[in-house]
Amino acid sequence: MANAYDYDLYVIGAGSGGVRASRISAGFGARVAVAEDRPLGGTCVNVGCVPKKLFVYSSHTAEDIEDAAGYGWTVEGVKFHWPTLIANKNKEIERLNGIYRKLLDNAGVDLHEARATLVDAHTVDVGGRQVTAETILIATGGWPYLPDIPGVEHAITSNEAFFLDDLPKRVAVIGGGYIAVEFAGIFNGMGSKVTQLYRGEQILRGFDADVRHTLAEEIRKKGIDLRCHVNVMRIDKTDTGLTLHLTDDSMLEVDTVMFATGRVPNTKDLNLHDIGVATDEKGAILVDEFSKTSVDNIYAIGDVTDRIALTPVAIMEGMAFARTLYGGMPTAVDHANVPSAVFSQPPVGSVGLTEEEARAEHGDVHIYRSTFTPMKHTMTGRGEKTMMKLIVEPKSDRVLGAHMVGPDAGEIIQGIGIAVKIGATKAQFDATIGIHPTAAEEFVTMRDRVEPLAEAAE
Repeated sequence: MANAYDYDLYVIGAGSGGVRASRISAGFGARVAVAEDRPLGGTCVNVGCVPKKLFVYSSHTAEDIEDAAGYGWTVEGVKFHWPTLIANKNKEIERLNGIYRKLLDNAGVDLHEARATLVDAHTVDVGGRQVTAETILIATGGWPYLPDIPGVEHAITSNEAFFLDDLPKRVAVIGGGYIAVEFAGIFNGMGSKVTQLYRGEQILRGFDADVRHTLAEEIRKKGIDLRCHVNVMRIDKTDTGLTLHLTDDSMLEVDTVMFATGRVPNTKDLNLHDIGVATDEKGAILVDEFSKTSVDNIYAIGDVTDRIALTPVAIMEGMAFARTLYGGMPTAVDHANVPSAVFSQPPVGSVGLTEEEARAEHGDVHIYRSTFTPMKHTMTGRGEKTMMKLIVEPKSDRVLGAHMVGPDAGEIIQGIGIAVKIGATKAQFDATIGIHPTAAEEFVTMRDRVEPLAEAAE
């Protein structure tokens, strides 16, 4: 009965999580196939983290050139060519697609390049052909959400933003999450006139209040017209562009409208409900600590489960799945204290609890916060500020959260994340000698407590 099925494991989705689960499972001896009807690597490689950060590098170059004058450099004749950026980006993504293909080939995983849907608990229809497997893993990721408003067909999402033929002169970015602030910074840095509209009180809902307020102030300094409490009711296409009718009774004319109003689990047309796979109201697949769904032999990992929608989390979940089912090592992923970064301009890095979460969970907490001009800008005249913050539980002295807005925030928080994960105390931070002169040393030299913020706005 060992070969009663075509495969031991069939994976739907060849993004970061699906590929990792496939490779590791095959390494443990499982017969594995994976289905993917889009370029390999999923959102992150093709229309997410990788091209986005390449775009951030490109857009920040304008400031780097301006800042060079403060260091004695004269730069003349500078020009930006959008088609060159797109072509070079495409070349790099194609290279990464090829790497993912080789990883699957080298692991002995069969790749089926077609759309896959579930027929029953053990059968998948892939491109019109039925394939059976003892276990099925769903790793189909997420998809950008578009609101149901008149004229929304004229808008784009982050998916299309990476393939525009030309750089738009006037852009409206709708949303206040990390994708919205990242693309507002990208377009602004490349020379577009950017208006960012967010229906809420303050951008980056869910982040620490100091982070939210600091970033909002900094991006306005850079020329982005950030408007909160404003949303789009209708989009009209005209001879001169797109006219947005806004909830504050004003109108805005732009060339491009990009919605970054969230992503939803990509579960449409998978036939989940007919075979008993439970989902929530958003369509996210409900799973237990080992990523098992309500159907015993069907599992799900990554953004499709809407736990923490980050590529490294999906990869960790894929690894844990393979170890649990095929490696004899039951492994549950610990989703606490996951570090993250927002590649806004300036960038954000966070790990652990926000001040609001810490107070709700622990009551009284101690706050350490520092705001200063980055050393680089002491000679550029740029008014950008860096903010760093530690949240400490008084009784245990444990650092509950660390947050930063400023250059290299993601790089710095990665290291701080290790300390927070292992439960380091403020005394241990204080006993660590800083690297001078760096911004990172501020995390081990903050000695004076500050007053807590008022309750953060949502």
